[in-house]
Amino acid sequence: MKPFNPSYCFKNRHIQTLYSSFCRRDLKLTMEIETFELSDGDFVDCYWYNRDKEDSERPIIILFHGLEGSHKSPYIQGVMSEAKKEGFTTVLMHFRGCSSKENRLPRAYHSGATEDAHEWINSLSHRYPKTKLFCAGYSIGGNMLLKLLAERDKKRDITACVATSVPYLLHLPADIMEHGFAQFYQYNLIKSLKKNLLKKFDKHNMSLYIKLRREEIENIKTFWEFDSKYTAPIHRFSSAQDYYDKCSSRQFLKNIKTPTLLIHAKDDPFMVPDVIPTKEELSSSLTLELSDYGGHVGFIEGTLFKPNYWLEKRVISYFKEFV
Repeated sequence: MKPFNPSYCFKNRHIQTLYSSFCRRDLKLTMEIETFELSDGDFVDCYWYNRDKEDSERPIIILFHGLEGSHKSPYIQGVMSEAKKEGFTTVLMHFRGCSSKENRLPRAYHSGATEDAHEWINSLSHRYPKTKLFCAGYSIGGNMLLKLLAERDKKRDITACVATSVPYLLHLPADIMEHGFAQFYQYNLIKSLKKNLLKKFDKHNMSLYIKLRREEIENIKTFWEFDSKYTAPIHRFSSAQDYYDKCSSRQFLKNIKTPTLLIHAKDDPFMVPDVIPTKEELSSSLTLELSDYGGHVGFIEGTLFKPNYWLEKRVISYFKEFV
């Protein structure tokens, strides 16, 4: 497949990042919902598209969305649609609380929480023994996926993976989002995170788990603040920095043995070039495709009135090499 080559109108990081959210129509895919019970008493909702019987040999692509993403995210619907055309089944494992249903426990999800994905993949490996499993992760979903692959190196039940727009060093995007137009992205994501956190205060006695008081939530403005006051303590990290240090995927890349394509844009507005791993940090199983343009989970070619969504085609073309 040809390298990503956007037209002049798409050589803007913010247009690449925002175009699909504001301009791409809902594909109205009919998905089958499976509620998957987790070992700690919680659950995740998994949305299937083009599902087949468990004795089928049709390959399955397991998807992991980005921060506050879901089955409604344009990049998820796009790759599901493209995958069906090429004979794949897809299933999106929502992170806890992201499917529009609140999860049961006071905790939620974070960039390095791999336990749920391990359980889900183990279940699929057992239930679909004749099927090749692939994984694709976007943004923090990609960060989680890369950490999971390093932890899962001896299982070898995943055929190949793609990770797109990954924040390889979590503290750097948290810094970047406090400046310039990136504050717009931070504002909207934090707004969504705070809304969901308020629901937890309605459902649980959160004072048993964290020191944050309900009336303080509105004053949270940045990822550093949110992760310091909620993400870190609820998931037993000593601080936001401790969380970022332990969950950043860049440190795990050398240990990945599963063939994996890394897609990244130098102009990603969520990050800086220092986030990008060096050649020396990559294992022999990793391939980094680095573009000058593409924004954050964008990678759109064509024109504003006739866009071509290169990313979803690239993901599926990579997986086709292993079928």
